[in-house]
Amino acid sequence: MLRGLYTAWTGLRNEERRMDVVSNNMANADTTGFKKIDATAQSFDRHLAVKIDDNTEGPNIKRGLGGMTLGVKIGETFYDMSQGSFRETGDQYNVAIGGSGFFAIRMTDKSGTEHIRYTRDGDFTVTKEGYLQTKDGDFVLDDNNNIIQIPNANLVEIAINENGDIYSGNTYVATIGLTDFESYDYLSSYGENMYDAVEGATNVPANAIIQQGYLEMSNVNMVTEMVDLIAISRAYETNQKMVQTLDDIMEKTVTIGQV
Repeated sequence: MLRGLYTAWTGLRNEERRMDVVSNNMANADTTGFKKIDATAQSFDRHLAVKIDDNTEGPNIKRGLGGMTLGVKIGETFYDMSQGSFRETGDQYNVAIGGSGFFAIRMTDKSGTEHIRYTRDGDFTVTKEGYLQTKDGDFVLDDNNNIIQIPNANLVEIAINENGDIYSGNTYVATIGLTDFESYDYLSSYGENMYDAVEGATNVPANAIIQQGYLEMSNVNMVTEMVDLIAISRAYETNQKMVQTLDDIMEKTVTIGQV
């Protein structure tokens, strides 16, 4: 009975985790460049119950009585890096990545340390000095990991071709840097719709083009997330009922024992 309570509890914990993931996906359904997160689960290793100190089948023979599981354990989360749909904005500083790859962004933390992080969100803008930045004021880097400064950015038309080459009027300025990774398992979520490359990450050339005047939207499918949300709610309720039932049985057992 106590094992049953524990098994039901593991189910509750797993459904809570799945609920958190689905809720986060739904909350970011309109976030530019957001990538859906999926959660995995797996059962605990099965433990084989055996007969011991029973020599009816011969000395030192432990006959199996069957297997038992200790419930479900929370697995890993992973990103669905499939491309989202494009939305046309007409803004000359909005760019979308068609294919695989990320923009490189230079950020400075509170201690003054600079970090390079990665995003698919191409909703950029320029400062009055002409620096190309994200909405949060972080610098967009070129293909040599240098900050991009566009001269006369607010006075002339800015053109960005499919290779990411930026032209101020007819003058070449820089090329927007794109990078990709051999395995996305080595990317961790930093927040602010950005990723950190952790130890073991291997950079590879991006197989992508850049579309000026467009933004890549989230790849979250709201219908799928709603269906998952209903399934999670029902599974959670089932585990709750199991806990309540086992608790009632234990209460009655204690009462009978007292009699």
